[in-house]
Amino acid sequence: MSLKLIFMGTPGFSVPVLTALIGQGHEIVAVYTQPPRPAGRGMEERKSDVHETAEKFGLPVYTPKSLKGEAEQEAVAAHGADAAVVVAYGLILPQAVLDAVPDGCWNGHASLLPRWRGAAPIQRAIMAGDSETGVCIMKMEAGLDTGPVALSQKVAISENMTAAELHDVLSRTTADLMVVAMSALERGTLSTTPQPEDGVTYAEKIDKAEARVDWSKPAQQVHDHIRGLSPFPGAWCEMPIGGNAGGKPQRVKLLGSNVAEGAGAPGTVLDERLTIACGSGAVRLTRLQRAGKGQQAADEFLRGNRIEKGTVLS
Repeated sequence: MSLKLIFMGTPGFSVPVLTALIGQGHEIVAVYTQPPRPAGRGMEERKSDVHETAEKFGLPVYTPKSLKGEAEQEAVAAHGADAAVVVAYGLILPQAVLDAVPDGCWNGHASLLPRWRGAAPIQRAIMAGDSETGVCIMKMEAGLDTGPVALSQKVAISENMTAAELHDVLSRTTADLMVVAMSALERGTLSTTPQPEDGVTYAEKIDKAEARVDWSKPAQQVHDHIRGLSPFPGAWCEMPIGGNAGGKPQRVKLLGSNVAEGAGAPGTVLDERLTIACGSGAVRLTRLQRAGKGQQAADEFLRGNRIEKGTVLS
């Protein structure tokens, strides 16, 4: 016996969950995902990762711009699903949609709720310097990530882990945990616990305006900022490529770093290995990207871009 499920998700993070549920034999009666959006240099409309995956499996795909309309809500109910699985879908589910499936809507959320409710839990956990995060399977209700939790699993955040690396770990963890949850739901043994009222934090959507590095902050905070925004949108600073003498400041993304020894005026290049002074301590940049170029390790970047000791980054 298997469940009849509606799957709702959009980015690559959601794909392992969808494929794992298919692999467990559940019947995916409908896949909901964000509509195709212009992307790339040609700005051609591109289907979401979930959309493309669903089509490979021959699953029916729906791409409403909103689920607030009565027609869209009736369409969800008409699928006759037992439950819905929601992972990084990107649309708010009105109460009528939550009520449209008898066994509930179950969300795979990439944090240990109630910490980091909201849109960017992976980036915010790293930027805050958290040493661990995790995944929760939550029964959805009308509030923002406020529903009771059925299952959770902790994941350690290592000192140099980037958002991209944590993303991949949490994606696989979400898939494994959702499989367990749906098996328990099928058996009628899936229970939930209300979230504690203490410890609530919100993971606001990343604003590109906050991506610029503030070298006056302590080295650990600068390091967490860089790795928390890697690879997207990417922390950045301006570098006078060619050194202080005549170098034109250019925006460079900083995609990897380590906390290092050193001291100096914030933003000052301390050596030939791209060790940069912070408000206290220093960071060594390990991966960078100039506009229009690919990512490069620091030594490769320095072979084509002269950044002299004493140069000040802004």
